[in-house]
Amino acid sequence: MNNHLPSFDEKGLVFRTINQKGLTFEDVFQKIIWFMKQDPMGKYRLMLGTDSQVHGNETVFATVIVIHRKGKGAWACLRKIRYPKRYDSLHEKISTETSLTEEAASLFTEAHKMKIIDIVLPHIYKGSSFTLEGHIDIGSEQQNKTKIFIQEMVARIQSVGLEPKIKPESIAAYGVANRHTK
Repeated sequence: MNNHLPSFDEKGLVFRTINQKGLTFEDVFQKIIWFMKQDPMGKYRLMLGTDSQVHGNETVFATVIVIHRKGKGAWACLRKIRYPKRYDSLHEKISTETSLTEEAASLFTEAHKMKIIDIVLPHIYKGSSFTLEGHIDIGSEQQNKTKIFIQEMVARIQSVGLEPKIKPESIAAYGVANRHTK
């Protein structure tokens, strides 16, 4: 974890949706389970990602958790944090974003993952699927300044058990989270 991040415990993490504020991680997890039980034969992607933007002397970070059912919608929540510091170093900014995504991933214990798998497992041979993805706001295009961090950030995301995704596949980070850093 990045030592510039404040320490946290699960009770200190508060998420929100468009309609609800003050959600604990357990509230979020129950919403994910509810969403998946609506169609246990769906193809699911649980996507975690963070983006940030510097505003004056502070940096706003938004971490999102998105459960996507292919072709049938999604449910999402976010955690927005304002740090009273400008993150001008691109590496420090990307590293902090990755740390916040790792932090969100750490909330999904083996027991949580088993509850999710138990929903789709009986339907695997009927087309049901589940992936747990870590979306990183970096890209490999020639002009992208973040491409030099790909190997490091991908390895970090893999080390916490997530399937890494970079642009253009990292929509939770560069698409969903980005909207909430403005």
